[in-house]
Amino acid sequence: MTQQILIFAPHWGSAHLSRDTFIRKVSDAGFDGIEMSLPMDVVERDAWVKAIADAGLQLIAQQWETVFHSNFKAHKQALAELLLNACTAQPLFVNTHTGKDFYSFAQNNELLDLADSISIETGIPIVHEIHRSRFSGHPMLLMPYLQQRQALHLNADLSHWCCACESLLDDQAETLEKVFPHVRHIHARVGHSQGPQVNDFRAPEHAAALQQHLSWWDAIVALRRAEGAEKITMTPEFGPGPYTQTLPYTNQVVSDAWELNVAMMQLLRARYSA
Repeated sequence: MTQQILIFAPHWGSAHLSRDTFIRKVSDAGFDGIEMSLPMDVVERDAWVKAIADAGLQLIAQQWETVFHSNFKAHKQALAELLLNACTAQPLFVNTHTGKDFYSFAQNNELLDLADSISIETGIPIVHEIHRSRFSGHPMLLMPYLQQRQALHLNADLSHWCCACESLLDDQAETLEKVFPHVRHIHARVGHSQGPQVNDFRAPEHAAALQQHLSWWDAIVALRRAEGAEKITMTPEFGPGPYTQTLPYTNQVVSDAWELNVAMMQLLRARYSA
C-alpha cells in the first residue's frame, strides 16, 4: 500500500492575508493542505472550505480558542461549539487544544469524553495537541490519561515539552516510547531547552535540537508506516513573534516564520517521501 506524506501550511501567522492570497501562497509553495481555525460564521467558514478544496488542497481544522476560557463550564461549552463547527467542515481531522493544566483529572477527562462523543457523532477524527498549559502540558501530566485512555490520539508538538522540561528530553526516552503510539499528527517545529521555537532550525548552533526532533519524527513515522496508515500528516508550525524572537526596542523579528515553514516542508518531503 502506498502511504501519502501530506504536509500542511499553518494559517497561524498569515491571518493578515486575504483568503485568496493565502491559499495561492500555500499552493505556490508546494504544501498539500492548510491547517487552520475556521471562522464560526457559517458563510465565512464555508467560503474557506470551498476555496481550499477548489485549490486542490486538503484541510485540517484546528481549534485553539478555548485558551480564552479559564472557567471550566465556559471552557466546556466553547469546546463543544468549536469542535462541532470544525467537524461540520468535513476536514481530514480536527486538531484541538483541550483542557487546562490546572483543571482536575476528572474535569479534563470530561472534556476528552466530550471530544470523543463529537468525533463519534460526526465521524471526524479528533486529535489533542501536546501543548503547554493544556492537559498535556508536561509528560507526567499526560501519562495518567494515556494509562486510562488507550485510544487517545495526539498531535505531537514536542517543542512544548522541551520548554516545559527545560531539556531536549534526553532523560525521558521511555516516556516518549509510550506516547508515540498515540500520535496521529506532527507539528514540525523545533524547540529548545529554553523555549518552544529556535530562531532558525538550519543554524549550526541548533543542530543538536534539530537532530533530536528529527529522531522523534522518524520514530513516529516508522510506527505509522508499520500500522499501515494511509496518510501521515505533518504541519511545520514556526510562528510569528513572540514565538519568533525579536530584537529589543524595534521588535523586529530575527527570522521569517513563513520562510522557515517552507524550508521545513522541503526538509520533511525529502526525508519522508523517498
